[in-house]
Amino acid sequence: MKKAVKIILWSVLGLVLILGAGGSVFFYKIQYGFPVSYETEKPAIEFPVGKPAMLVFSKATAFRHGESIEASKPVFREMARRNGWFVYETEEGGVFNPEQLKQFNVVIFNNSTGPVLNGEQQQTLEQYVEAGGALVGIHGAGDNSHQWPWYEASLLGTQFSHHSINPHLQTTDVHVETRVDSTLSRSLPSTWAHEDEWYVFFNQPKGVKVVSYINGEKIIPTGNMLWINDKNFGMGKYHPTAWYRSVGQGKTFYTSMGHDAGVWQDTHFVQLVENALRWTLE
Repeated sequence: MKKAVKIILWSVLGLVLILGAGGSVFFYKIQYGFPVSYETEKPAIEFPVGKPAMLVFSKATAFRHGESIEASKPVFREMARRNGWFVYETEEGGVFNPEQLKQFNVVIFNNSTGPVLNGEQQQTLEQYVEAGGALVGIHGAGDNSHQWPWYEASLLGTQFSHHSINPHLQTTDVHVETRVDSTLSRSLPSTWAHEDEWYVFFNQPKGVKVVSYINGEKIIPTGNMLWINDKNFGMGKYHPTAWYRSVGQGKTFYTSMGHDAGVWQDTHFVQLVENALRWTLE
């Protein structure tokens, strides 16, 4: 009997250790990325003459929003067809070289998370934007896993804290600001209902113009889970969800919406992203 009890206790202890180790790896991955590797080989790309070129970059070394990434691809292709754009999709960082990157009008970090570019590639993207290029970030592109000060300052203007946990996905009204570039508000209603995983940032984004926001008092923003008990706050009544700014001679746009496949069925969200891409071409 005693032997059986010991076996059970050791089995339980082993299971706890395994679960603890697994949880530690998971939390490390979503904050720092794991495993991380960098591609340096230049891809073969044929750029069509006379078409604005879009780079859709979906590499993720931290949490991967796989359903959203896959659902977005046909939407980007349809946007390209409708507007006469060229779209190149990749998860390989080798395209971030000066010769090829300068041929793109805009780079889209499509739920790209974690460290995804090496130092030289990061510098190439920084120089590209500041010299007149454009960077658009969607949802996971704004979490705290990138470990890249220029990126955080130039795309976000704030720092990610957490997202809503319970309930995870919540529906609330998205409001469109009236005093924004008309290209960004084109064909959007003043308000629409949207379901998403709502990101909470430590502060209001600085140096930006807000395109859309929610009433943060109408969601449950708490991100507490397991031993994390300090994520029980939101951003207050005025909770931005999309914004834009100038960086040097270039432009950046970010939306914290875009967590799952369903968002790409929301015509208003898709319109917002399409507007952002049109704005980068102005």
